[in-house]
Amino acid sequence: MSNTKDDGQFKTWKPLAPTLRQRRMTSRKDLHKGGPVRELTVAKRRTGGRNNTGRITCRHRGGGAKRRIRLVDFKRTVPGPQQVIRLEYDPGRTAHIALIRHMESGEMSYILAPAGLKPGSVVQSYMRVSLDAQADIASKVNVEVGNCLPLKLIPIGTTIHNIGLNPQGRGQLARSAGASAQLLFTAPTGLAQIKLMSGEIRRVPVDACATIGQVSNPNHKHEKLGGAGARRRRGWRPTVRGNAMNTHDHPHGGGRGKSKGNKHPRSPWGKLAKGGKTRHSKNPMLVRGRPRR
Repeated sequence: MSNTKDDGQFKTWKPLAPTLRQRRMTSRKDLHKGGPVRELTVAKRRTGGRNNTGRITCRHRGGGAKRRIRLVDFKRTVPGPQQVIRLEYDPGRTAHIALIRHMESGEMSYILAPAGLKPGSVVQSYMRVSLDAQADIASKVNVEVGNCLPLKLIPIGTTIHNIGLNPQGRGQLARSAGASAQLLFTAPTGLAQIKLMSGEIRRVPVDACATIGQVSNPNHKHEKLGGAGARRRRGWRPTVRGNAMNTHDHPHGGGRGKSKGNKHPRSPWGKLAKGGKTRHSKNPMLVRGRPRR
C-alpha cells in the first residue's frame, strides 16, 4: 500500500515520521518520469557561498544534491512551428519546463512551460519577423498560450510572461512559478506598458519579447517542505538568530536573556534589516511603483 496520496494538485504523505506530517508538494503526475536531454544541460559547479579567495560572501549555502542546469531558451528567436514533446521538472527553478522539437529542422530545446500547455501542442515564435512583413502578419498572428511575440503584436489586456527588457535580449520578467503580467498599452513604435503581479507598472520597448499565458505550477506557493532535511537537500544550511550569538558576532548578540538591547532590527554588519533604504536612484522606466504598506 502506498504511503503517498496524489490528488492531481498536491502530493501528501502518511505521517510515518514527524517531517512527513506537514509535508505537501505540488503534483508531478503529468511530468516526465525520466531525466533531461543530456545535450541541453550543463554541470552545476557549487561554490558553497565562497568567493575566489575562499571567504563566505553568501551565508547559509552549501551541500545539497547534485544538479544539472537545464539550458532554457528565453529568447525564442527560432521561427516556425515547434511541437511540445513533454513537460519536465527543473530543479533549478520553481516553474516546469517543456521540451519542444522544431517540426522542420528537428532541433530540440527547452522553454518555460505556461499553464495549460499539453504534450502534442504546437507553439511558434514571431520574434524574427521582418519589419516589412509585420504589417501583414499582425492580423494573422496566432495569439495562443506558449507563442512568443513582440509586444507590439500582442492585443492589449493579454496575460503574458517571460518578458524581455530590450529588443535583442532574453525574457527576464515574470519567469517564476505562477507569475504573469498584463499588457496595458502598446504601439507600433516606442514603449509599451505592462502591469506586474506586484502592482508595479513599468515601460518596456515594444520590440521586446513576451510569451502568451501564465507560468506553470501556480500551486508552488502552497508547498510545505516539512522538515530541515528537505532544505539541506536543496543546498541550504541552517540560519542562526542574531539574538543567540555573542556580542562581537552580531548587533543583537550578548546580554542576559532574549534581549537585543533595544536596537532596531539589523544585519550582522549593522545595516537596518527592516524599512531601511536600499535604492538611491529612480528607475526611469517605472510608471507607478508597487503598493507599499
